[in-house]
Amino acid sequence: MKNLDIQVKIDVSAELLNEARTFYESSNYDESERCANEVLALLEPYAERDDLGNEREESSQKYAIIGQLAHAYNRLNIISMSRGDYALSQSQADTAIRLCERIGNIGRKADLLGNIGIVYHHLSDYTKALEYYHSVLAINEEIGSKNGIASILGNIGLVYKNLSDYTKALEYLHKVLAINEEIGNKKAIAANLGNIGGVYQFLSDYTKALEYYHKSLAIYEENGSKNGIAVNLGNIGGVYQYLSDYTKALEYLKKSLAINEEIGSKNGIANNLANIGLVYGYLSDYTKTLEYLHKALAIYEDIGSKNGIARNLGNIGSLYALKKYEGYDTIIAEQFLLKAVAISTEIGAKDLLAVQYKYLADLFEHEKRWEEFAVHYKKYIEIEKEINLEEVKKQESIREQQKVIEIERTRTTAEKNILSNILPEEITQRLIKGENPIADHFDSVSVLFMDIVDFTPLATSITAQQLVHLLNAIFKTADGVMRECGLEKIKTIGDAYMAVAGAPTPCDDHALRAATAAIKLLEVMQNLVVTFPDSYGDRSWIESIPEIQVRIGLHCGPVAAGVVGENKFLYDLWGDAVNTASRMESHGEAGKIHVSEEFLKKLLMVNGEWLIDDAHDFSSLTINNLPLTINHLPLTIIPRGEIDIKGKGMMKTYFLEIIKDKI
Repeated sequence: MKNLDIQVKIDVSAELLNEARTFYESSNYDESERCANEVLALLEPYAERDDLGNEREESSQKYAIIGQLAHAYNRLNIISMSRGDYALSQSQADTAIRLCERIGNIGRKADLLGNIGIVYHHLSDYTKALEYYHSVLAINEEIGSKNGIASILGNIGLVYKNLSDYTKALEYLHKVLAINEEIGNKKAIAANLGNIGGVYQFLSDYTKALEYYHKSLAIYEENGSKNGIAVNLGNIGGVYQYLSDYTKALEYLKKSLAINEEIGSKNGIANNLANIGLVYGYLSDYTKTLEYLHKALAIYEDIGSKNGIARNLGNIGSLYALKKYEGYDTIIAEQFLLKAVAISTEIGAKDLLAVQYKYLADLFEHEKRWEEFAVHYKKYIEIEKEINLEEVKKQESIREQQKVIEIERTRTTAEKNILSNILPEEITQRLIKGENPIADHFDSVSVLFMDIVDFTPLATSITAQQLVHLLNAIFKTADGVMRECGLEKIKTIGDAYMAVAGAPTPCDDHALRAATAAIKLLEVMQNLVVTFPDSYGDRSWIESIPEIQVRIGLHCGPVAAGVVGENKFLYDLWGDAVNTASRMESHGEAGKIHVSEEFLKKLLMVNGEWLIDDAHDFSSLTINNLPLTINHLPLTIIPRGEIDIKGKGMMKTYFLEIIKDKI
């Protein structure tokens, strides 16, 4: 009868463990913890009894008791990890491992060793994390568990991602993908695709990140996994956040939030709310930022997630320390940041501590509270030294990114549009992520220069307002041509206009693009009509303006390109190819396209074959399949022979001209 009572307790414990898992999956950590602790209270008194059978025999009550105790400690271990209490999590995992060893449950032991590895992973102790992960890998290989092998290889891949070794990270994650596809584990495939997407997001390859996130999302939608759907929607929202497409970021984050609310995932809800709050911060809507951060904080406090609490306290504190925020309050900022520091210290979250001490140091420096500034800045430096070198690099990168984002927050929408118009989009994104200076080399690009003929005498005969209006009309038209033909405008210098094909995005057809743009420029400039408002005064001078004519020069070759300095950013090109293209323009003629021999060779080679019979003698004009057509216009090549180019010496150059009688 006594043993029957014990069996009832074993059966009740099994039900409690199922409830614990269900509560955990809905982020109800308190109830999950309660169920696990009830199992401990029911069964721990019997763990050392010798009259309940052999603990190594699966049919015995002793085996069931110790196995369920191990299961309960494992559940507590996972809950503590989710709350960010890593010391307690590790202790609970150690207890669970000892119980697994008693009953010879190697598979469960491997899972628990993996959990300890995850603890060290969260603590940024990647050496220890890899040590545990490789131990688990060896066990799973020994017992032939492909699921276990795939799972732990995935964790190893994520460690390498955190160490910024993205090549190794992708290597491991693709191994995992192959194993999961072999065994047909669709849920694991979806999770793995999401992890690969995360690596590409770290690499700032947002196109690939979105590709993998959407693949993962499709599998989760097919399987009806709402949790997986919510996670991927949140990830996609995060990518759009990095792309500064805040409308789409909010769209996806709010979809994720709705699903998490539907399934009752408190942790997911809190994460969504926090991220939505940060997006509103980028939009400078600080009222909504504070609203969402406080909502997230309340949920993190409800579920006892210390990591989430510390992170949100820090974010709220940093908002109050932001001078652009209308609620700027250094006292409140200090209160929140000190609370954040206390919790981060308690859970050993050094990554959070470093950021929070830096916020405090900056705050005290601004307030000229030098003694407190020194104390907190010193703590910030000490913590930085404790983090391993790779983690330091990562955190520095994150802080630099946050610094640029903070600058972006203070700008109006108009200012952001100006930045996007000044720099190529991909260069803007690299600057936002803290890369400065930016320096790239391109083996071959085509550089275009355009100059307005007889501009100087015209400029002296009209008002500044009239002159700027005229130039604006001309250069806006040129900008449209560059967009249409796939060139990047670099700058204007007086009445000169410079653009490039093949940078910052390389392309093989850069010469064709540049030639097409040049032809189009001649066409639109010949037909350009500029109207002047009546408010500009006397308009009689307009009649005396000659037809607007331009000279265009083209050359191709290698260049250096990038952004230098701290103020008034400009994406620029340097190198002999730039100087030569400028010389092509200045030595050209009105209404003509003057090109170098190097440019012509590049233009007349398609798929590795010359379009002319003699690649070294353009004077023959023997172009295969005459006439050569660009932009549907028939062209001829006019050789100029060798001419003396300033700074270059004697060069063979050519005019590209439209064959008007064949149009």
